[in-house]
Amino acid sequence: MKTIQAEFHGDQLKLNQRPDLMADDQQILIKVAAAGVNPVDTYIVAGTNNYTANFPHTPGKDAAGTIVGLGDNVEGFELGQRVYCAGTLSGASAELCLASPNHVYPLPNSLSFEQGACLGTPYATAWRALFIRANSQAAETVLIHGASGGVGLAAIQLAKAAGCRVFATAGSDAGLALLKQQGADVVANHHLPEHYQALQQAGKVDVVLEMLANQNLGDDLPLLNKGGRVVVIGSRGSVEINPRDLMARDACIMGMALANATPQQLQQIHAAIYAGAEAGFVNPVIAKRFALADTTDAHHAVMQAGATGNVVINLG
Repeated sequence: MKTIQAEFHGDQLKLNQRPDLMADDQQILIKVAAAGVNPVDTYIVAGTNNYTANFPHTPGKDAAGTIVGLGDNVEGFELGQRVYCAGTLSGASAELCLASPNHVYPLPNSLSFEQGACLGTPYATAWRALFIRANSQAAETVLIHGASGGVGLAAIQLAKAAGCRVFATAGSDAGLALLKQQGADVVANHHLPEHYQALQQAGKVDVVLEMLANQNLGDDLPLLNKGGRVVVIGSRGSVEINPRDLMARDACIMGMALANATPQQLQQIHAAIYAGAEAGFVNPVIAKRFALADTTDAHHAVMQAGATGNVVINLG
């Protein structure tokens, strides 16, 4: 099989030919049709943000495809079934990948394999941030700060379906147009200094999903309603805040890492994602597509500013 591999942290990703994988008694073997690319994949390859890997390392947590091998002790799945996985044992950027059954989920017929490859990390992150960490409720206002990437767009779709009012920011005209198309009630360009004033004029915010806390967190807090919550999904450094902004509002800041989800939470999250896809409001947006041999370019693309959706690798 063809697979992308790195031999050490910081190594260049290379396309290699390796023997086909085989599932053991507890595993599922998936023929990968598409692999999702997320910022965390680049951190693992680089060895940054406290991430590490076993080498040789094949990047990628998220994949979608068909089951071609089932361990003798695996139940609830069948050969030829369309599935997506939210975590792999062998890496998603390959023609075949191995996954544990508790990380594999049925792929709704309404979604393509490309879209299925965008569910595991982006949608699960958005769902956990909105409904488990922030406990968002219908009629609340949610600000998604940096909303034109995979997690942000997922959060717009999920929050709107839950009856929330959505404020969203992006850094390009194309991004802002996409946010409006996805149903955001108020949009703002976060590269403009006056965007906070525009958000303040639009009304108080109950929940903030923050993708770049080191830059924005201190300015997010004055936007909050009483009892407001900020969920930090992404940060690339330290930040200074005024605790009085929290005290005056009985507000709180909480961190969020999908890796901390319990097995019970994951089952809840992916059941909700499946139901959302069946209902039509879970609808991943694909921004850029790459061939397996161009995985390095895909990793560069997912880290660029001005996102307008998800980055995927096509293998089908």
